[in-house]
Amino acid sequence: MNKGQIVKVSGPLVVAKDMPEARMYDVVKVGQQKLIGEIVEIKGEHVSIQVYEETGGMGHGDPVETTGAPLSVELGPGLLEGIYDGIQRPLEAIYAKSGDFIERGVDVLALDRDKKWDFKAVAAKGENIESGDILGTVEENVVIKEHRIMAPFGIKGRIKEIVKNGKYTVEDTIAVIETDKGDRQINMIQRWPVRQKRPYKQKLAPKELLSTGQRIIDFLFPLAKGGTACIPGPFGSGKTVVQHQLAKWADADIVVYIGCGERGNEMTDVLIELPEILDPRTGQPLMKRSVLIANTSNMPVAAREASIYTGITIAEYFRDMGYDVALMADSTSRWAEALREMSGRLEEMPGEEGYPAYLATKLADFYERAGWVQTLGQDDRKGSISAIGAVSPPGGDMSDPVVQATLKVVKVFWGLDDTLAFRRHFPAINWLTSYSLYTESLKDYFENTVNKNWLGLRLAAMNILQKEAELEEIVRLIGKDSLSPQDQLLMETAKMIREDFLHQNAFHEDDTYTSLTKQYRILRLIILTDRRWREALDKKIPLSKLTSLPVVEKISQAKMIKEGQWEEFDNLERELNESVSSLG
Repeated sequence: MNKGQIVKVSGPLVVAKDMPEARMYDVVKVGQQKLIGEIVEIKGEHVSIQVYEETGGMGHGDPVETTGAPLSVELGPGLLEGIYDGIQRPLEAIYAKSGDFIERGVDVLALDRDKKWDFKAVAAKGENIESGDILGTVEENVVIKEHRIMAPFGIKGRIKEIVKNGKYTVEDTIAVIETDKGDRQINMIQRWPVRQKRPYKQKLAPKELLSTGQRIIDFLFPLAKGGTACIPGPFGSGKTVVQHQLAKWADADIVVYIGCGERGNEMTDVLIELPEILDPRTGQPLMKRSVLIANTSNMPVAAREASIYTGITIAEYFRDMGYDVALMADSTSRWAEALREMSGRLEEMPGEEGYPAYLATKLADFYERAGWVQTLGQDDRKGSISAIGAVSPPGGDMSDPVVQATLKVVKVFWGLDDTLAFRRHFPAINWLTSYSLYTESLKDYFENTVNKNWLGLRLAAMNILQKEAELEEIVRLIGKDSLSPQDQLLMETAKMIREDFLHQNAFHEDDTYTSLTKQYRILRLIILTDRRWREALDKKIPLSKLTSLPVVEKISQAKMIKEGQWEEFDNLERELNESVSSLG
């Protein structure tokens, strides 16, 4: 280790000297308590270090030691169901060691070294292997039965020895690989620098939907597996609830949830809810396939900056196994604030609103690590990371630099609207400003999986909502009664789409999740109602008679019909046709 000494302390930023072997992004141990830090700048003989813990009490002359290695995470069995801080220290182990408050300098290993895992070999002695090949599997839990132990990056050679099936710890040698540079002993732990992308063979064009069970998202503004999305919105517009819903219901094998600078009570809600929510696919608690990175607003600001890299590196590890991963970052605004604070302490030239000039580049690097890829290894294995970031612009200002930099790189925009939230319309996603660039690429998926008329139904609903927005100004000026009967009918249909389809109750047992088939049936029923009403209007039947039909109230409650009871929708369509025909 190369030792130096502190010459300056400025909050989480520490400046040291006498460290000639220092390298950018190396991890260092600072002060008598050996607090964890990372080198972020080198100027001549002075080295700037961002410390991931409170620096109070440090002073001039305190020692600094470099480890000679970058900030890395431990990857291996035991990650799932884990709750970590921003630099992958397990919070439960820290609690057992230091109590309710994290002691400075506490050192806890990310993976349990004592637990034995039931290893089953997949590869055999004498086989030629390369980076990413699966050597064996362990059962992570009852949900993820295959945690695939892969050959580390940079390995290529012949298996000289591989252990028999049995129970081993993560540090036990499970294989010996004969390479050009000599024999390499392989255990179940991989260490990977968080700021470096994990490699893959090829990035593929996303073509499958990441189903979320949220109607406005899946049907109007869909996200593909391996896609990127952002949820910007002002305080109180429901960003965190939308993130929670996506974490609960997204059609992904693994969920990585990063609470980046969130309030402690919101992270507490996640920690309490996930173990209690039953996964609809497995019947087991959702926590069984989740990893939580909890870096709350009262934790050191520098660790907040590292937390999203920690989270996405863990996501890449499961992607490399061939799993689909949904990553939630809540919120990237607070991550950017940490970046701004560190940039200010480094005395860098500020960009717009004080953010560093490289903000957009950092955001692009983060979202670029999402995608659907063909992984390393000799088998044809594919995995994906879908990255969904919440953004909290001050006052809901969409011209905020973090929002604008994010919109340049993501392909789905779910814009939250505080006026919708104040009207108690949730999810408060504005259907006029939101968009998805995956709609066309997912057309074949929807037509093959749901119905060939999916795109036509979506366009019909969007046209009605857009025309309603155009008519609203007239209604505000001279009243609804001044509109033609056809326009009044359009306003009624738009109201049905808004209240009976787009509005969704996250806390109602039957409404919190809606399958794609049910989404299609609800919207088809509303559009069919609009067509039957128009036919009746052409026959001079008053609109008031049409809207007062008893079947209209039943249609408004169609979203409460339980999954699989499709005959209920058939009955409603039949009753609608008969009711309108009886008036004629």
